[in-house]
Amino acid sequence: MNRANILVAVSSVMLLVALEQPAGGAVKATDGHDRPVVIQIEDVTRFYKIYDGADGHPTADQLQHDYLDQGTEGLHTFAQLRNITGVRIADTLAKNPNVYAEAKRCMIVLPQARERIRIALSKLADIYPDAKFPSVTIAVGRGKPVGVGGPVSGVMIGLEALCGVTYFDSNVEDRFVHVIAHEYIHVQQVRALVDDEHPTVLKGSLIEGAAEFMAEKISGAISDPGVWAEAKGRETKIETSFVPDEDSTDLSNWLYNGTIDKAGDLGYWVGYRIVKSYYQHAADKGQAVRDILQMSDPKAFLVKSGWHPGIRLGK
Repeated sequence: MNRANILVAVSSVMLLVALEQPAGGAVKATDGHDRPVVIQIEDVTRFYKIYDGADGHPTADQLQHDYLDQGTEGLHTFAQLRNITGVRIADTLAKNPNVYAEAKRCMIVLPQARERIRIALSKLADIYPDAKFPSVTIAVGRGKPVGVGGPVSGVMIGLEALCGVTYFDSNVEDRFVHVIAHEYIHVQQVRALVDDEHPTVLKGSLIEGAAEFMAEKISGAISDPGVWAEAKGRETKIETSFVPDEDSTDLSNWLYNGTIDKAGDLGYWVGYRIVKSYYQHAADKGQAVRDILQMSDPKAFLVKSGWHPGIRLGK
C-alpha cells in the first residue's frame, strides 16, 4: 500500500491528536544542559481542516482569516518573508490543485519527523556548543519556497513545496528530517556570508556545501540526493569545470537552478566535497566543525581544505 493510501486508512482522530501535541521541548547536550527548541507543526493541521471542510476549494478569504491570521508566530513570519497571503495560496491551489492534494501524504510523518529532528539538534549541541536554537515551523504556503531561515526568525518549511520535490528522499519522513537539518545549519553560519546578495560561485557553494556536510553529520544524510546521483561518475569533469567559475557571480550553472522535477545545484555537491576535504584533513575535528560553521573567508578555507578536482575522499 502506498503512502497516500495509508494516509486515508489512518484514523483522522489519531492523526490530529499527534499533530496537536505540545510543540515545546529541549535538546540535550553532552555538557548536561538542555537547549530549548520549539518545533511547530500545528499550522498544517489548521490548513487541512479548512481545506477538507471546503472539499479542497477554500476561498482566499478563508485561507487568510481562518488559516494565516490564526497561525503561529512562525507562520506569520514565513508569510511576511515570502509574501504568502490567502490570495496567493488560493491562486496556486487553483492552478496546481494536486500540489495540495498530494501534500497530505506528508502530513502523517510530521510527529515522527519532529522527534528525529530533536535528536539531530541534540547532536548539533554536542558537536557545536555555540549553536543557536530558534524555532522550526512547518506550515503550508504558496507552493514555494521549500525552506527559509535565520537566527532570529528560525527555520520555516513549506510542507507542500518540500513534499512535491521528486528527487529528494523517497522516504518522506527522512526528507523532512534531512532538509530541516540543512536549513538549521544555515542558522549557525556567519550572517555576513549567508546574507551576501551577490555571492561568488565559490562562496555560495561553500555556504550550501557546509550545510549539507553538517546536516549529514547530525541527521545521517544530505538533503538533496538528486544532486549526488547527477554527479556520480563525473566527479573530475564537474570539478574541473567548477574551478574557472569560482570567482564568478553568475550562479546559473551551479546554484539554485533545480526545478521541482529535476535536480540541479551541482555547487551544493562541489561545496560539500570541499568542506568534507577540510574536515578530513583536520587533526582537531572539533575545531574543524567550528571552522566550517564560522567560515568567513571562502578563499582561505578552500586553500586550507586540500581539495582539488577529482579528490578521493574517505567515507
